[in-house]
Amino acid sequence: MEASEKPQLPLDRPPAQGDGVVRALDDRLVIERLTVTDKRAARVVRERVEGGQEATRTVVDAIEIGARVLDREDAAAEVDYVRAEFERHAGELRERLTRSLEAGDEKLAERISHNFDGGRDGSVQKEIAELVRGALDEQRTALLKQFSAEDGANPLTDFKGAIVRAFRDLGARQQAGEEALRSRLEALTREVVELSKDDEADRLVAEAEAAGTRKGLGFEARVHAAIEGIASSRGDFATHTGGEQAEGGGRKGDTLVELEAAEGPSAGRIVFEAKDTKLSKNEAWAELNEGMVARAAGYAVLVVAGEERVPAGRQQLHEYEGNKLIVAVDRDEPEGLPLETAYRLAAARLKLAREGDLQVDAAAVRDAAAEAVSTLKQAQAIRSSLTGIKTSSDKARANLDAMVEAVRAKLERIESLIAEADEA
Repeated sequence: MEASEKPQLPLDRPPAQGDGVVRALDDRLVIERLTVTDKRAARVVRERVEGGQEATRTVVDAIEIGARVLDREDAAAEVDYVRAEFERHAGELRERLTRSLEAGDEKLAERISHNFDGGRDGSVQKEIAELVRGALDEQRTALLKQFSAEDGANPLTDFKGAIVRAFRDLGARQQAGEEALRSRLEALTREVVELSKDDEADRLVAEAEAAGTRKGLGFEARVHAAIEGIASSRGDFATHTGGEQAEGGGRKGDTLVELEAAEGPSAGRIVFEAKDTKLSKNEAWAELNEGMVARAAGYAVLVVAGEERVPAGRQQLHEYEGNKLIVAVDRDEPEGLPLETAYRLAAARLKLAREGDLQVDAAAVRDAAAEAVSTLKQAQAIRSSLTGIKTSSDKARANLDAMVEAVRAKLERIESLIAEADEA
Protein backbone atom coordinates (compact mmCIF):
# COMPACT_ATOMS: atom_id res chain seq x y z
CA MET A 1 0.00 0.00 0.00
CA GLU A 2 1.35 3.38 -0.99
CA ALA A 3 1.92 5.94 1.74
CA SER A 4 -0.38 9.00 1.85
CA GLU A 5 1.03 12.06 0.09
CA LYS A 6 -0.81 14.46 2.39
CA PRO A 7 1.34 16.11 5.06
CA GLN A 8 1.17 14.52 8.49
CA LEU A 9 2.00 15.91 11.91
CA PRO A 10 5.38 14.83 13.23
CA LEU A 11 5.08 12.03 15.77
CA ASP A 12 8.71 11.91 16.99
CA ARG A 13 8.22 14.81 19.48
CA PRO A 14 6.97 13.50 22.84
CA PRO A 15 3.88 15.31 24.23
CA ALA A 16 4.32 17.84 26.97
CA GLN A 17 3.49 16.95 30.53
CA GLY A 18 -0.33 16.57 30.77
CA ASP A 19 -0.96 17.24 27.06
CA GLY A 20 -2.75 14.85 24.74
CA VAL A 21 -1.72 13.67 21.30
CA VAL A 22 -3.18 15.21 18.10
CA ARG A 23 -2.49 13.53 14.75
CA ALA A 24 -3.60 14.71 11.31
CA LEU A 25 -4.19 11.66 9.06
CA ASP A 26 -5.21 12.59 5.53
CA ASP A 27 -8.44 14.61 6.07
CA ARG A 28 -8.93 13.40 9.64
CA LEU A 29 -7.80 14.48 13.10
CA VAL A 30 -7.13 11.90 15.80
CA ILE A 31 -7.12 13.38 19.32
CA GLU A 32 -6.01 11.30 22.27
CA ARG A 33 -6.09 12.30 25.96
CA LEU A 34 -6.42 16.00 25.15
CA THR A 35 -7.79 18.27 27.89
CA VAL A 36 -9.12 21.69 26.87
CA THR A 37 -9.47 24.18 29.72
CA ASP A 38 -12.12 26.65 28.55
CA LYS A 39 -15.26 27.57 30.55
CA ARG A 40 -17.25 28.56 27.50
CA ALA A 41 -16.42 25.35 25.63
CA ALA A 42 -17.30 23.22 28.66
CA ARG A 43 -20.61 25.08 29.16
CA VAL A 44 -21.60 24.71 25.49
CA VAL A 45 -20.91 20.96 25.55
CA ARG A 46 -22.94 20.48 28.76
CA GLU A 47 -25.88 22.49 27.43
CA ARG A 48 -25.86 20.56 24.14
CA VAL A 49 -25.79 17.24 26.03
CA GLU A 50 -28.73 18.36 28.17
CA GLY A 51 -30.52 19.26 24.94
CA GLY A 52 -30.04 15.71 23.62
CA GLN A 53 -26.96 16.18 21.38
CA GLU A 54 -23.92 13.95 21.81
CA ALA A 55 -20.80 15.54 23.31
CA THR A 56 -18.57 14.28 20.50
CA ARG A 57 -20.80 15.90 17.89
CA THR A 58 -20.54 19.25 19.69
CA VAL A 59 -16.73 18.99 19.94
CA VAL A 60 -16.49 18.08 16.24
CA ASP A 61 -18.67 21.09 15.30
CA ALA A 62 -16.56 23.38 17.47
CA ILE A 63 -13.30 22.21 15.84
CA GLU A 64 -14.73 22.55 12.31
CA ILE A 65 -16.11 26.04 12.97
CA GLY A 66 -12.92 27.13 14.73
CA ALA A 67 -10.81 25.86 11.85
CA ARG A 68 -12.85 27.89 9.35
CA VAL A 69 -12.53 31.02 11.50
CA LEU A 70 -8.76 30.53 11.86
CA ASP A 71 -8.47 30.01 8.11
CA ARG A 72 -10.35 33.25 7.45
CA GLU A 73 -8.21 35.09 10.00
CA ASP A 74 -5.06 33.85 8.20
CA ALA A 75 -6.42 35.17 4.90
CA ALA A 76 -7.20 38.51 6.48
CA ALA A 77 -3.73 38.57 8.03
CA GLU A 78 -2.18 38.00 4.60
CA VAL A 79 -4.12 40.94 3.17
CA ASP A 80 -3.03 43.10 6.08
CA TYR A 81 0.56 41.94 5.55
CA VAL A 82 0.44 42.86 1.87
CA ARG A 83 -1.00 46.25 2.69
CA ALA A 84 1.64 46.87 5.35
CA GLU A 85 4.47 45.75 3.05
CA PHE A 86 3.13 47.95 0.29
CA GLU A 87 2.95 50.94 2.56
CA ARG A 88 6.48 50.24 3.84
CA HIS A 89 7.95 49.83 0.36
CA ALA A 90 5.98 52.83 -0.91
CA GLY A 91 7.41 54.89 1.90
CA GLU A 92 10.92 53.74 1.10
CA LEU A 93 10.29 54.46 -2.55
CA ARG A 94 9.03 57.92 -1.74
CA GLU A 95 12.17 58.58 0.27
CA ARG A 96 14.35 57.42 -2.63
CA LEU A 97 12.34 59.51 -5.05
CA THR A 98 12.73 62.47 -2.80
CA ARG A 99 16.48 61.98 -2.62
CA SER A 100 16.65 61.45 -6.38
CA LEU A 101 14.65 64.55 -7.07
CA GLU A 102 16.79 66.49 -4.70
CA ALA A 103 19.83 65.18 -6.54
CA GLY A 104 18.45 66.58 -9.74
CA ASP A 105 17.53 63.34 -11.56
CA GLU A 106 14.53 64.93 -13.18
CA LYS A 107 14.16 62.20 -15.78
CA LEU A 108 13.95 59.48 -13.20
CA ALA A 109 11.55 61.59 -11.22
CA GLU A 110 9.36 61.98 -14.23
CA ARG A 111 9.31 58.23 -14.90
CA ILE A 112 8.58 57.38 -11.30
CA SER A 113 5.97 60.08 -11.07
CA HIS A 114 4.41 58.75 -14.24
CA ASN A 115 4.27 55.17 -12.93
CA PHE A 116 3.09 56.08 -9.46
CA ASP A 117 0.65 58.83 -10.37
CA GLY A 118 -2.50 57.96 -8.46
CA GLY A 119 -4.73 59.74 -10.95
CA ARG A 120 -3.41 57.81 -13.98
CA ASP A 121 -4.88 54.53 -15.17
CA GLY A 122 -2.45 51.66 -14.86
CA SER A 123 -0.42 53.29 -12.07
CA VAL A 124 1.17 51.06 -9.46
CA GLN A 125 -1.14 52.37 -6.73
CA LYS A 126 -4.25 51.58 -8.70
CA GLU A 127 -3.03 48.11 -9.66
CA ILE A 128 -2.27 47.29 -6.05
CA ALA A 129 -5.60 48.80 -4.94
CA GLU A 130 -7.40 46.63 -7.50
CA LEU A 131 -5.59 43.55 -6.24
CA VAL A 132 -6.49 44.32 -2.65
CA ARG A 133 -10.08 45.14 -3.56
CA GLY A 134 -10.39 41.88 -5.51
CA ALA A 135 -9.02 39.87 -2.60
CA LEU A 136 -11.42 41.54 -0.19
CA ASP A 137 -14.38 40.94 -2.52
CA GLU A 138 -13.48 37.27 -2.84
CA GLN A 139 -13.17 36.94 0.90
CA ARG A 140 -16.51 38.73 1.43
CA THR A 141 -18.21 36.51 -1.15
CA ALA A 142 -16.81 33.39 0.48
CA LEU A 143 -18.06 34.51 3.87
CA LEU A 144 -21.51 35.26 2.50
CA LYS A 145 -21.71 31.85 0.87
CA GLN A 146 -20.57 30.16 4.03
CA PHE A 147 -23.08 31.96 6.27
CA SER A 148 -25.93 31.45 3.81
CA ALA A 149 -25.30 27.73 3.35
CA GLU A 150 -27.85 25.27 4.73
CA ASP A 151 -25.39 22.50 5.52
CA GLY A 152 -22.79 22.08 8.24
CA ALA A 153 -20.44 24.55 6.51
CA ASN A 154 -22.46 27.40 7.95
CA PRO A 155 -21.32 28.11 11.54
CA LEU A 156 -24.78 29.55 12.25
CA THR A 157 -26.66 26.42 11.15
CA ASP A 158 -27.24 25.24 14.71
CA PHE A 159 -28.19 28.74 15.81
CA LYS A 160 -30.64 29.14 12.94
CA GLY A 161 -32.12 25.71 13.60
CA ALA A 162 -32.53 26.53 17.28
CA ILE A 163 -34.24 29.83 16.43
CA VAL A 164 -36.57 28.10 13.97
CA ARG A 165 -37.44 25.41 16.50
CA ALA A 166 -37.99 28.03 19.20
CA PHE A 167 -40.37 30.02 16.99
CA ARG A 168 -42.13 26.83 15.92
CA ASP A 169 -42.61 25.80 19.56
CA LEU A 170 -43.72 29.32 20.42
CA GLY A 171 -46.26 29.25 17.59
CA ALA A 172 -47.55 25.86 18.73
CA ARG A 173 -47.91 27.06 22.32
CA GLN A 174 -49.58 30.25 21.16
CA GLN A 175 -52.01 28.29 19.01
CA ALA A 176 -52.76 25.94 21.90
CA GLY A 177 -53.31 28.95 24.17
CA GLU A 178 -55.61 30.54 21.61
CA GLU A 179 -57.57 27.29 21.33
CA ALA A 180 -57.90 27.09 25.13
CA LEU A 181 -58.93 30.76 25.27
CA ARG A 182 -61.45 30.22 22.48
CA SER A 183 -62.90 27.22 24.31
CA ARG A 184 -63.11 29.24 27.51
CA LEU A 185 -64.79 32.12 25.70
CA GLU A 186 -67.30 29.72 24.17
CA ALA A 187 -68.02 28.25 27.61
CA LEU A 188 -68.41 31.73 29.09
CA THR A 189 -70.67 32.68 26.19
CA ARG A 190 -72.85 29.64 26.89
CA GLU A 191 -72.94 30.53 30.59
CA VAL A 192 -73.92 34.13 29.76
CA VAL A 193 -76.64 32.86 27.42
CA GLU A 194 -77.92 30.49 30.12
CA LEU A 195 -77.87 33.29 32.68
CA SER A 196 -79.70 35.54 30.23
CA LYS A 197 -82.27 32.79 29.74
CA ASP A 198 -82.61 32.43 33.51
CA ASP A 199 -83.03 36.20 33.88
CA GLU A 200 -85.58 36.18 31.07
CA ALA A 201 -87.39 33.26 32.72
CA ASP A 202 -87.39 35.10 36.06
CA ARG A 203 -88.72 38.19 34.34
CA LEU A 204 -91.45 36.21 32.61
CA VAL A 205 -92.37 34.50 35.86
CA ALA A 206 -92.52 37.87 37.61
CA GLU A 207 -94.67 39.25 34.82
CA ALA A 208 -96.89 36.18 34.97
CA GLU A 209 -97.22 36.56 38.72
CA ALA A 210 -98.00 40.24 38.33
CA ALA A 211 -100.51 39.41 35.60
CA GLY A 212 -102.01 36.75 37.84
CA THR A 213 -102.35 39.32 40.58
CA ARG A 214 -103.99 41.73 38.18
CA LYS A 215 -106.29 38.98 36.87
CA GLY A 216 -107.64 37.74 40.16
CA LEU A 217 -105.18 36.61 42.81
CA GLY A 218 -104.89 40.05 44.38
CA PHE A 219 -108.62 40.61 44.02
CA GLU A 220 -109.31 37.20 45.56
CA ALA A 221 -107.18 38.03 48.61
CA ARG A 222 -108.89 41.40 49.09
CA VAL A 223 -112.35 39.81 48.82
CA HIS A 224 -111.40 37.20 51.41
CA ALA A 225 -110.19 39.88 53.81
CA ALA A 226 -113.50 41.73 53.45
CA ILE A 227 -115.54 38.52 53.98
CA GLU A 228 -113.41 37.61 56.99
CA GLY A 229 -114.18 41.00 58.54
CA ILE A 230 -117.93 40.48 58.10
CA ALA A 231 -117.74 36.91 59.46
CA SER A 232 -115.77 37.83 62.59
CA SER A 233 -118.33 40.51 63.50
CA ARG A 234 -121.16 37.96 63.30
CA GLY A 235 -119.58 35.01 65.07
CA ASP A 236 -118.96 33.13 61.82
CA PHE A 237 -115.67 31.62 60.68
CA ALA A 238 -114.11 32.34 57.23
CA THR A 239 -111.33 30.26 55.65
CA HIS A 240 -109.32 31.18 52.54
CA THR A 241 -109.46 27.90 50.59
CA GLY A 242 -108.37 29.14 47.15
CA GLY A 243 -105.90 26.66 45.64
CA GLU A 244 -106.30 24.13 48.49
CA GLN A 245 -107.41 20.59 47.79
CA ALA A 246 -110.92 19.97 49.18
CA GLU A 247 -111.84 16.88 51.13
CA GLY A 248 -114.28 15.86 48.41
CA GLY A 249 -111.77 16.57 45.65
CA GLY A 250 -111.29 19.63 43.45
CA ARG A 251 -110.00 23.10 44.27
CA LYS A 252 -113.02 25.29 43.57
CA GLY A 253 -114.19 27.84 46.12
CA ASP A 254 -111.99 30.75 47.19
CA THR A 255 -113.48 31.48 50.63
CA LEU A 256 -115.56 29.15 52.81
CA VAL A 257 -117.77 30.66 55.56
CA GLU A 258 -119.08 28.43 58.31
CA LEU A 259 -122.02 30.12 60.06
CA GLU A 260 -121.80 30.40 63.86
CA ALA A 261 -118.62 28.24 63.79
CA ALA A 262 -116.60 30.80 65.75
CA GLU A 263 -118.64 30.04 68.89
CA GLY A 264 -119.89 26.49 68.32
CA PRO A 265 -120.81 23.93 65.71
CA SER A 266 -121.36 25.11 62.16
CA ALA A 267 -124.91 26.07 61.24
CA GLY A 268 -124.24 25.95 57.50
CA ARG A 269 -121.64 26.64 54.84
CA ILE A 270 -121.43 29.40 52.20
CA VAL A 271 -118.77 29.29 49.49
CA PHE A 272 -117.60 32.53 47.83
CA GLU A 273 -115.95 32.54 44.40
CA ALA A 274 -114.03 35.78 43.54
CA LYS A 275 -113.48 36.59 39.84
CA ASP A 276 -111.70 39.53 38.26
CA THR A 277 -112.77 38.37 34.78
CA LYS A 278 -116.15 38.20 33.14
CA LEU A 279 -117.69 34.72 32.92
CA SER A 280 -120.59 33.50 30.88
CA LYS A 281 -123.70 32.25 32.70
CA ASN A 282 -122.74 28.63 32.12
CA GLU A 283 -119.17 29.22 33.29
CA ALA A 284 -120.40 31.07 36.39
CA TRP A 285 -122.89 28.35 37.28
CA ALA A 286 -120.23 25.66 36.76
CA GLU A 287 -117.84 27.51 39.09
CA LEU A 288 -120.50 27.92 41.80
CA ASN A 289 -121.83 24.34 41.55
CA GLU A 290 -118.33 22.83 41.65
CA GLY A 291 -117.45 25.07 44.59
CA MET A 292 -120.48 23.93 46.59
CA VAL A 293 -119.68 20.28 45.87
CA ALA A 294 -115.96 20.62 46.70
CA ARG A 295 -116.59 22.53 49.96
CA ALA A 296 -119.82 20.76 50.97
CA ALA A 297 -121.62 24.15 51.05
CA GLY A 298 -125.31 24.82 50.82
CA TYR A 299 -125.03 28.24 49.17
CA ALA A 300 -122.67 29.92 46.68
CA VAL A 301 -121.94 33.59 46.00
CA LEU A 302 -120.09 34.83 42.91
CA VAL A 303 -118.15 38.06 43.70
CA VAL A 304 -117.10 39.98 40.57
CA ALA A 305 -114.91 43.10 40.21
CA GLY A 306 -117.43 45.66 38.93
CA GLU A 307 -120.87 45.53 37.37
CA GLU A 308 -119.38 45.13 33.89
CA ARG A 309 -118.20 41.64 34.91
CA VAL A 310 -121.67 40.37 35.90
CA PRO A 311 -122.48 37.45 33.53
CA ALA A 312 -124.68 38.40 30.60
CA GLY A 313 -128.40 38.03 31.30
CA ARG A 314 -127.84 37.86 35.08
CA GLN A 315 -128.47 40.43 37.78
CA GLN A 316 -126.58 41.03 40.96
CA LEU A 317 -128.16 40.38 44.37
CA HIS A 318 -130.81 38.27 42.66
CA GLU A 319 -131.15 34.70 43.92
CA TYR A 320 -130.97 31.94 41.31
CA GLU A 321 -132.03 28.32 41.77
CA GLY A 322 -132.49 28.93 45.51
CA ASN A 323 -128.75 28.64 46.25
CA LYS A 324 -126.81 31.09 44.04
CA LEU A 325 -126.19 34.83 44.22
CA ILE A 326 -124.06 37.31 42.26
CA VAL A 327 -122.68 40.55 43.69
CA ALA A 328 -120.49 43.24 42.06
CA VAL A 329 -117.96 45.06 44.25
CA ASP A 330 -115.21 47.64 43.78
CA ARG A 331 -112.09 45.92 42.49
CA ASP A 332 -109.63 47.70 44.77
CA GLU A 333 -111.95 48.12 47.79
CA PRO A 334 -114.36 45.17 47.80
CA GLU A 335 -115.44 45.73 51.40
CA GLY A 336 -118.70 47.64 51.72
CA LEU A 337 -122.46 47.32 51.68
CA PRO A 338 -122.88 45.23 48.46
CA LEU A 339 -120.69 42.41 49.76
CA GLU A 340 -122.23 42.61 53.23
CA THR A 341 -125.74 42.48 51.72
CA ALA A 342 -124.88 39.39 49.67
CA TYR A 343 -123.30 37.75 52.74
CA ARG A 344 -126.30 38.39 55.00
CA LEU A 345 -128.87 37.40 52.35
CA ALA A 346 -127.00 34.13 51.72
CA ALA A 347 -126.79 33.45 55.46
CA ALA A 348 -130.53 34.13 55.95
CA ARG A 349 -131.46 31.96 52.97
CA LEU A 350 -129.27 29.13 54.24
CA LYS A 351 -130.87 29.26 57.72
CA LEU A 352 -134.34 29.22 56.17
CA ALA A 353 -133.43 26.19 54.08
CA ARG A 354 -131.99 24.42 57.14
CA GLU A 355 -135.02 25.06 59.37
CA GLY A 356 -137.79 23.96 57.04
CA ASP A 357 -140.42 23.72 59.82
CA LEU A 358 -140.03 27.32 61.01
CA GLN A 359 -143.13 29.49 60.77
CA VAL A 360 -141.66 32.47 58.91
CA ASP A 361 -143.55 35.29 57.27
CA ALA A 362 -142.20 34.53 53.82
CA ALA A 363 -143.89 37.51 52.23
CA ALA A 364 -142.35 39.91 54.74
CA VAL A 365 -138.93 38.38 54.19
CA ARG A 366 -139.30 38.62 50.44
CA ASP A 367 -140.47 42.24 50.62
CA ALA A 368 -137.66 43.26 52.95
CA ALA A 369 -135.09 41.63 50.69
CA ALA A 370 -136.51 43.29 47.60
CA GLU A 371 -136.52 46.68 49.30
CA ALA A 372 -132.94 46.16 50.47
CA VAL A 373 -131.78 45.29 46.98
CA SER A 374 -133.63 48.23 45.46
CA THR A 375 -132.22 50.66 48.00
CA LEU A 376 -128.75 49.21 47.51
CA LYS A 377 -128.93 49.78 43.75
CA GLN A 378 -129.92 53.39 44.37
CA ALA A 379 -127.02 53.77 46.77
CA GLN A 380 -124.62 52.34 44.19
CA ALA A 381 -125.92 54.74 41.55
CA ILE A 382 -125.37 57.67 43.88
CA ARG A 383 -121.90 56.40 44.79
CA SER A 384 -120.99 56.22 41.11
CA SER A 385 -122.21 59.75 40.51
CA LEU A 386 -120.11 61.04 43.41
CA THR A 387 -116.96 60.13 41.55
CA GLY A 388 -117.24 63.11 39.20
CA ILE A 389 -119.21 65.48 41.41
CA LYS A 390 -117.39 68.23 43.29
CA THR A 391 -120.38 70.30 44.44
CA SER A 392 -123.32 69.31 46.63
CA SER A 393 -121.36 66.25 47.70
CA ASP A 394 -122.25 66.60 51.38
CA LYS A 395 -125.98 66.36 50.72
CA ALA A 396 -125.55 63.40 48.38
CA ARG A 397 -123.33 61.59 50.86
CA ALA A 398 -125.90 62.19 53.65
CA ASN A 399 -128.60 60.66 51.46
CA LEU A 400 -126.30 57.78 50.68
CA ASP A 401 -125.58 57.10 54.35
CA ALA A 402 -129.33 57.19 55.12
CA MET A 403 -129.98 54.67 52.39
CA VAL A 404 -127.21 52.43 53.69
CA GLU A 405 -128.76 52.50 57.14
CA ALA A 406 -132.16 51.71 55.61
CA VAL A 407 -130.67 48.67 53.89
CA ARG A 408 -129.11 47.47 57.10
CA ALA A 409 -132.47 47.95 58.87
CA LYS A 410 -134.20 45.82 56.28
CA LEU A 411 -131.56 43.13 56.67
CA GLU A 412 -131.94 43.19 60.42
CA ARG A 413 -135.73 42.93 59.93
CA ILE A 414 -135.20 39.75 57.91
CA GLU A 415 -132.95 38.27 60.57
CA SER A 416 -135.34 39.20 63.36
CA LEU A 417 -138.26 37.55 61.58
CA ILE A 418 -136.18 34.38 61.28
CA ALA A 419 -135.14 34.60 64.93
CA GLU A 420 -138.76 35.10 66.15
CA ALA A 421 -139.84 32.07 64.17
CA ASP A 422 -136.97 30.05 65.63
CA GLU A 423 -137.94 30.98 69.22
CA ALA A 424 -141.62 30.21 68.76
